[in-house]
Amino acid sequence: MNTRSFTVADFDFALPPELIAQHPAAERSASRLLDGRAAAPVDRIFRELPALLNPGDLLVFNNTKVIKARLFGHKASGGAVEALVERVLPGTHEVWTHLRASKSPKPGTLVHFADGAFDAEVLGRCGPDGGMFHLRFSGEPFELLEQHGHVPLPPYIEHADEEDDVRRYQTVFAKEPGAVAAPTAALHFDEGVLAALAARGVDTAHVTLHVGAGTFQPVRVDQISEHKMHSEWFEVSEATVAAIAQTKARGGQVVAVGTTTLRALESAALSGTLQAGARETDIFITPGFEFRVVDRLITNFHLPKSTLMMLVSAFAGYEPIMALYRHAIEQHYRFFSYGDAMLLERQQG
Repeated sequence: MNTRSFTVADFDFALPPELIAQHPAAERSASRLLDGRAAAPVDRIFRELPALLNPGDLLVFNNTKVIKARLFGHKASGGAVEALVERVLPGTHEVWTHLRASKSPKPGTLVHFADGAFDAEVLGRCGPDGGMFHLRFSGEPFELLEQHGHVPLPPYIEHADEEDDVRRYQTVFAKEPGAVAAPTAALHFDEGVLAALAARGVDTAHVTLHVGAGTFQPVRVDQISEHKMHSEWFEVSEATVAAIAQTKARGGQVVAVGTTTLRALESAALSGTLQAGARETDIFITPGFEFRVVDRLITNFHLPKSTLMMLVSAFAGYEPIMALYRHAIEQHYRFFSYGDAMLLERQQG
């Protein structure tokens, strides 16, 4: 079945609301892991992962760091404003942001954030479709966000961000600030699992992809071939390219931790060979896509009718994925960002 055969409805499923995880597991690696590599699914615990990989395999992580991207403020008129910073423009005090206000602010408008702790001037509209606002902060954006921002929890998490979210909606190896959503498959890794992987002889490498708010945007067309993906910045280093080449040469498997890592690696290989460098990607992976890099994928459970459902279906096969999701619902796995994980094998052929 090629891409044009699918509609968004093909990726729908009924999810009981109580399976949407509102808080993380007590311990990162105590989450459940649905092993979907074989015909019959196996229910495991995440800390079993090292034993499921082979010495010489390579785990690739996304080392992006979630910034406290949500801000609350008001215009001079008193009207409330909520901002979600999508991108900090390098070397400036300027950002691209999603704004919610009763009336869209015009260029030149000042917005007072965090009870007047700092201001931002509206410079105009921006983004691929003009859907965001270009602001200039009165200070260094990363510093102001760290001091006054809130953890940008996804819309399906119903509580306001708490102190625990600052720690748990962040990977233990987060390094490069810029994401407004966590690479959630990596949230299950703790120091114990990382140590066990090293002892097993599993190598690790990193990419950076700054996850944007577009990851939560619904698909608004029936035919998935008509959907336009949001754009995200990513970087694949020469060291990671070399590590992947060495892994392939010795017969090891490249295991992407999360769909963001997979998107970065496959974007960097669209020319046919994996290329180091930093650039934008709006890659849309749907059934029929030719994977060039990733052999296995660790991923959380995704929203119905989402682009990520389409991605995992492209990777592991549409029917196997839908069967795994039925199993996960029957067995009461926890879904979405703070939920449980899956281990998938790339479908051959």
